[in-house]
Amino acid sequence: MDPTRLPTRQTWGERYVEEYGKPIQDRSTLLVIWQLDGVGIGFSTSDKIVYSEEAHMHLHVVEPQRRRAGIGSACVRETVGLYFNALRLKRLFCEPNAFNVAPNRTLQSVGFRYVKTHKTVPGPLNYHQAVTRWVLESDRPTGGLGDR
Repeated sequence: MDPTRLPTRQTWGERYVEEYGKPIQDRSTLLVIWQLDGVGIGFSTSDKIVYSEEAHMHLHVVEPQRRRAGIGSACVRETVGLYFNALRLKRLFCEPNAFNVAPNRTLQSVGFRYVKTHKTVPGPLNYHQAVTRWVLESDRPTGGLGDR
């Protein structure tokens, strides 16, 4: 994440109030908070949404001590089902930093397929970086990722 791209708290809040006032098929983003015992431990966002076609997801376990415990895989598995259902997707992409092993392994473990590694700016708050593109398609067996 590039801290210079962060909007002010007020701007960010106003954007989400406006965004979540829209019907889901008109939204440009969707946010999922991951909780464990009522405490937020991470989140996922989707953007680049083309309703009933495709979207891109981002994933973050925010507390380092919660990483490497299987929580990310469980959260991603549930979140993927939510995105496919809510957005009626045919495919979902994710592009974590190519050198960050954990999210790449997580995506592979829940059924995403490797597409390529390339340099890009994966999201509006990111800097230019090497990323690995993964895709999950709705007709692909996913090991229980939700009724899509």
